[in-house]
Amino acid sequence: MSDDLGLFADDSGETTRPRGRRQVREERERFRRRRRQRSVTALAGLFVLLLVGTGVVYGVSQFLQIGTYDDYQGQGTGDVVVEVESGDTVSAIGTKLRQADVVASTKAFIKAAENNRQINGIQPGFYLMKSKMSGAAAVAHILSPAAKTGRVEVRGGQRLEDQLTPDGGHSPGILTKLADATCAGAQGSRPCTTPEQMHEIAATADLASLGVPEWALEGASKAEPKRRLEGLIMPGIYDIKPGEAPEEVLRQVVTKSAANLEAAGMPQAAEATGHSPYEVLIIASLVQSEGIEKDFPKVSRVIYNRLTHPVIKLGLDSTINYPLDKPTLLTKPEDRQRPGPYNTYQNYGLPPTPISTVSKEAVAAAEKPEEGGWKYFVKCYPDGTSCFANNQQEHQAFIDEARRRGAF
Repeated sequence: MSDDLGLFADDSGETTRPRGRRQVREERERFRRRRRQRSVTALAGLFVLLLVGTGVVYGVSQFLQIGTYDDYQGQGTGDVVVEVESGDTVSAIGTKLRQADVVASTKAFIKAAENNRQINGIQPGFYLMKSKMSGAAAVAHILSPAAKTGRVEVRGGQRLEDQLTPDGGHSPGILTKLADATCAGAQGSRPCTTPEQMHEIAATADLASLGVPEWALEGASKAEPKRRLEGLIMPGIYDIKPGEAPEEVLRQVVTKSAANLEAAGMPQAAEATGHSPYEVLIIASLVQSEGIEKDFPKVSRVIYNRLTHPVIKLGLDSTINYPLDKPTLLTKPEDRQRPGPYNTYQNYGLPPTPISTVSKEAVAAAEKPEEGGWKYFVKCYPDGTSCFANNQQEHQAFIDEARRRGAF
């Protein structure tokens, strides 16, 4: 029998049995699976093509928009206070300006600042800006002197209270300067502090809460209220936030000063002097007020020599003028005869408090005075240089020379 259909033999000539129903079903199932797999593969390919197409469209759109960013127009309106902190980059400053709605976008500020080298010299502190400024306007303004606000410079020898001027007016003391610094751009929710309010807080607030170091608490607490913080604010630059509460302003300033005093050796360095740290601070203030920097160590030695002599008073003009709010060293006979705790012509020993701010150089001189036997000194040159004497006769000779030179 012929087998034209190949139902009974394979290529080798061997016969096979006809396929059963089960085998047919399995072949059909394999066929369906292969068809489904081809469909899934085709759909996946289509999806990939769609993604690629979308990416191309997006990329083209981004390419066409290169260099575009949001930017306001004009110089802006109103007042906005922005703080620049130490370490802030141009990008960080731009982000702060955007968050405060000074500029429309960080990029507007960055692009405007690209070719301005001054932008990298912006100092930490508070800046008074406007709302909705263009990037270029924001860069120009933040670099101008008009933008810097709330900055107070305290110099060695300054005092808390306002001082009389030769023309009968007043120059602002430290507390008035701190109060004025809170007023720049302060309005609405940021009311500024008056000098009277700042003085009130300085006289009444808890000293420890203001940051007065522990070693100074006893001496400061015994002082006349308005003089409690004298000498406890160090020279330096203080950035005051406009609208800041007076107690917070004083806390920041006194706390920073306490750290600077510690860096200058207080209170540990006082141990070798035979005086308490607060007394050393008082001596430093006398040194600061009586001499120029190069003479500090010798002025300090005169003070120590007089303090250790049982029958010699300090006799310093700076202490006479301190309660009179006079910055000069020249005194009148009637003032020298005026009784009071700061009259070192009448009283032995140190005054009850420091009489001014003290520089780190004055503190160093108070901690370690120059060796010598001097008991007198007088400013004998027009530049403020002093001449130091061991006895009254030498001292009087220096005074006569000083008058001839026009030193006073």
